[in-house]
Amino acid sequence: MTKRTIATLSAFAAAAFIGSSAYAGTPVKATDSKTTKEVVKESCITGDLGVDFTSNYISRGVPQENQGVIAQPYTDLYFKIYEGSGVLTKATINLSAWSSVHDHKAVSTPTTSSWYEFDYAAGITLQFGKLSITPSFIAILSPNNAFADNYNANINISYDDSDLLGAFALHPHVTVMFELEGKAGTGAEEGIYYEVGIAPSFQAGPATISLPINVGLGSNGFYGNPVTGTGDDTFGFVSAGVAAELPLHFLPECLGQWALKANATYYHLGDNTSAVTSVIDGDENQWSFGGGVVVRF
Repeated sequence: MTKRTIATLSAFAAAAFIGSSAYAGTPVKATDSKTTKEVVKESCITGDLGVDFTSNYISRGVPQENQGVIAQPYTDLYFKIYEGSGVLTKATINLSAWSSVHDHKAVSTPTTSSWYEFDYAAGITLQFGKLSITPSFIAILSPNNAFADNYNANINISYDDSDLLGAFALHPHVTVMFELEGKAGTGAEEGIYYEVGIAPSFQAGPATISLPINVGLGSNGFYGNPVTGTGDDTFGFVSAGVAAELPLHFLPECLGQWALKANATYYHLGDNTSAVTSVIDGDENQWSFGGGVVVRF
């Protein structure tokens, strides 16, 4: 073998080595490999829980308590069962529980328990675009027997007019509640409660400020005289207030969305609602101040 042949073979060997090394260093993607992607899905279960404190507890225009500490813990759960692009855009099952705990004991309270009221409700929200209709069942109970338990059928209709009015949106709602058994109002007969209201809101820095205005009306004896059990007032109350909510962004998102709340509300009561003299001494003009904390998830 001549020197020239040896040199030629050596050149081919070197080229082959260099080529094989370069090929070995190049990543090879297998044809059957799959790329795993992390998909974050929106939960079908949402809710909130919190506690409010108030100086004057007035329910649907009916004074309940204005002495001592009044704490009102609550929780709500929402289960999304449908979402689509048709006429019905969303359906959600709603479950809620709410309490009012008073450290002041009225003379008429037969027990020493501070648990004045416990409400539970179940319903479904049907959303048609911006219009929401929520029929529900509401039980209003008194664990310390301060009042007789009552059971009610309720329907709430609300409309999100943000697209129409922008910053001037009113967020109107209408509520009708039928007393099925027992009394949530002041009369002796099982009647019907009506509420119409608006709640315009705006941003003030990180806080959300809302200005709720509500009018409560009754029929079929809902607002009867609480002393005689007779009469049938239509007008129950009108209220106007200001509420503020400040998000606590410094808390980690994994703990939910926390916020502080504060509110002040003025009530003008009707003749029969202001006749609950055991609580407010017949004064038609009432103020309620409060605040609390809420976490949403």
